[in-house]
This record gives sequence, structure tokens and C-alpha cells, in this order.
Amino acid sequence: MKCLPAALMLLATSYTTQAQYNPWEQATSTYQAQPAAIGSYANGCLAGAKALPLTGEGYQVIRAQRHRFYGHPSLISFVSDYAKQLRSQGINNILIADMSMPRGGQFNYGHSSHQIGLDVDIWLRLEDDLLVTKQLASPYAVSVVDKKNLVINKNTWKDEHKTMLKVAAQDQRVARIFINPIIKQQLCDEREQDDDWLQKIRPWWGHSSHMHVRLVCPAGDNLCSNQKPIAKGHGCEELSWWREQLRKTPSFTKPKKAKPLKVKPLPCMPLVENLQVKQ
Repeated sequence: MKCLPAALMLLATSYTTQAQYNPWEQATSTYQAQPAAIGSYANGCLAGAKALPLTGEGYQVIRAQRHRFYGHPSLISFVSDYAKQLRSQGINNILIADMSMPRGGQFNYGHSSHQIGLDVDIWLRLEDDLLVTKQLASPYAVSVVDKKNLVINKNTWKDEHKTMLKVAAQDQRVARIFINPIIKQQLCDEREQDDDWLQKIRPWWGHSSHMHVRLVCPAGDNLCSNQKPIAKGHGCEELSWWREQLRKTPSFTKPKKAKPLKVKPLPCMPLVENLQVKQ
């Protein structure tokens, strides 16, 4: 990435300092350079980001006041293409939640990933009619999981949800899709012989009301780090382990272990130097 030689610089910043002042959260403008996802999904930044239009064919952006509707051009194209494809199948208005901030980087809350403009949360709430401004700013989520009984909620789970997951997983740009293990179980229960797309559906904590789509590093982004390849197969055999974990954790959130604060290096800090900050 010749236009960003300083991107390889590292700044050791403690979690404590980040809690006091997080420069990534202060950015109101993108970093004007050749588009580049720099670093890893949970430790990086984003140059040349694009803002997703808040309303497009087949989608609306929710909670835009968070300023998390930016992404690598690859992600912007994916969301647009994906929404149009779903609309052609009768799913008329998907709700796009968190993507990345204008220059990527670490959020103060909500995610450890979404840092390089290649992640997007898409809600499982289905709405044919457009939401109005107030509803977009403060929407309610719809879980498709019966957390008490560890089964799918038949009152909220729809065939359209499977379509949403399948269409995304079959897109070559998509690396992984994180969803609740109970949702993966439902898909495995309905599995057919040619459902190879299930490999990309990865069980994870939470994610009972949205799907988290992650793209592969774009070609030519040499500073972008892909995750390790997913093991071959549909992955349905690992769900018994997940079911046991969920039985132990009623909140469905990943248990946190007490451990000392560590210094976390952040790549490409020049992207937040001399930036215009929020007033």
C-alpha cells in the first residue's frame, strides 16, 4: 500500500486509555486515499471508506446516529447487490445495522470486530413497509430463538430467514456469517444433500436477532488479514458443544474471564491524526 507507508506504524494503546479517549470514535470524515482494509477484523482501520446511502433498493439503515454505516467499497457493493437479490425473492426491506465508522477502528461498545469495513450486521426483523424516521433511530429487534428452551422460535422464524442466510452464504465475497447456534441447528435440521453453503454459517454467542456478515479481504489489499479457512463440511456436528455452552449461559453472551489489562497495538494510527472531531 504505497500511498499509506505509515500504515505499518504501531501505537501501543492500553484498553484503559481507549476507554478514556478513542480517536476512532471521534472521526467524522473518511481518510481520503485508495480504498484499503488494513489489519485484521478485530484490530485495524479503513482508508478510502464509502458511506452506505441510508436508504436504497431493498434496504434501510437503522440507528444512523451512531455513524456506523461506512465500509470498504466491496462492502457497499455487497449490501446493495444483496438487498436487490433478496427483493427479487420477495424480501422487500432488510434493516442494515452496524458496519464500520468513517475510518474504521475500535468501537467504544458493541463489537470487537467491524474495524476494517468488511463486516455488516443485518437484522432478522422482516418489514415490507419502510420505517419512518423515529422507528429507524430507535428500532426494536426480533429474536428468532426461544432462549429458555434452546430451540427456534416458531412464531418469529420464517422461511425468509433461511433465504437471507443462504443468499449471503452463496456470495463469493462472503467469508463467514455469524449467527446464534440455535439458528444454525435449525438450518442443519433442514439440511439437504447439496447445502454446502452451511459451511459459512458459523455459530456464535448472541446473534439471535441479527446475522453478522463478514467479507473476505479484497484483492490487492495486502495489509488486510483474512481469518483462517473454515474447516471443510457443514459444521453441524459441532452444535452439541454449543448447546451445552448455552445451557450454562442463560444470557447467551460470551462469558468473560477476569484477566489483567493488556496493551493492544493499533495499526495505522496516522488515519486519526489531524482529523475533524465530533463537536
